[in-house]
Amino acid sequence: MITLSLLLSLTVTVTNPLGIAREAVPVVVPIEQNGKEINSAIIKGHPDIAYQLDDLNDDGRADELVFLLDLKPNAVETLKIELSQTPDTRKFTPETNAYIRLNDKNKKHPKIQAIAFPGDTDNRQMYNSIYGHGVVLEGLYNAIRIYMDNRQSIDLYAKNTPQLELDKTGFYTTREQLAQGFGRDVLWAGTSVALGSFRGYQHGTPVTIDSVTTRTQRVVTTGPVRSIVEVSDRGWIYNGTPIEMRQRYTIYARHRDIDVDINISGAPSSYTYCTGIQKLATDNQGFITKSGLAGSWGTNLPDKGMPDITDTVGLGIYVSPTYLRSTKEDDVNYLTLLKTDKKGRIRYSFTSGAERDSSSPHSASQWFDHLNKWQTIKQNPVKINIK
Repeated sequence: MITLSLLLSLTVTVTNPLGIAREAVPVVVPIEQNGKEINSAIIKGHPDIAYQLDDLNDDGRADELVFLLDLKPNAVETLKIELSQTPDTRKFTPETNAYIRLNDKNKKHPKIQAIAFPGDTDNRQMYNSIYGHGVVLEGLYNAIRIYMDNRQSIDLYAKNTPQLELDKTGFYTTREQLAQGFGRDVLWAGTSVALGSFRGYQHGTPVTIDSVTTRTQRVVTTGPVRSIVEVSDRGWIYNGTPIEMRQRYTIYARHRDIDVDINISGAPSSYTYCTGIQKLATDNQGFITKSGLAGSWGTNLPDKGMPDITDTVGLGIYVSPTYLRSTKEDDVNYLTLLKTDKKGRIRYSFTSGAERDSSSPHSASQWFDHLNKWQTIKQNPVKINIK
């Protein structure tokens, strides 16, 4: 228990609009510092709940409080929250992780907070300068890495059991580690959009982010409740127009889905972009709906260095109507064509499961049933009122 130097008291009401129980629901509370730095919080009635105070605009002060709630069907829960300058000495168990690690000649792979390259840097040079080839975002069930090159493709790692393990395997699980029960990279993306990779869309096909003035990746925050990573492209020449783009990817503790928030400035609202999920190489089963939900289930060979080990995985994506132009299927993808809202924003979410994942559905029919339930949750977010 901490003793607070109280700065601010808030009343937060969280309403579950669905008649089903919901677990690990993110509650995000904006904070106004009012000239004094807030360093801790107490959520009354939940003395042991993990929380984070996150600085999202990089000004050195927290601007969001976030924690997770389990809610009963149609529940309305009112919480009293006290914010203080007093540092919190409690240590919450980490359940998310994010990092960038450099490739170096000593193979120490030091962690860094951010990295940026001039736009004319060779793609392979950028890609190979980072251990894992890009920023990594990890939850208990899975992890992704976002390639540091013009593709900015999202690659998938699946766990056998829920735990944080990328600090040990680094996306390069050995046979010995597999025998010990660790997960591995489970996706071979090829020329597809993989799992939720963001693309331009021209002449009826996805296009990569080829011409920019700078490319940046950074870890925005990492902690027990959520981790956020960011990919920025300055001066992207798209349809002949130089535009600015920032992509943020967020994973919450006890979640297997990842939320994507893209901000684009300088582009006409008529421009079309795309994302989606790939069709798996072997025995693919999948679907895409006009409502913005797509799913696939199948097997592929993710590591050609271990040709005897295949992985069966499930992929899913959901785009709300606000950002959806249309859906399309091609030879290798289920595509969702995207538009910005009036503020230049695009939001969508993707998720994954795997046969090796003890907590995942283990067949195409089970996975697709899971995706339909997930869409219902995404379409009905909790309502948060702050006083």
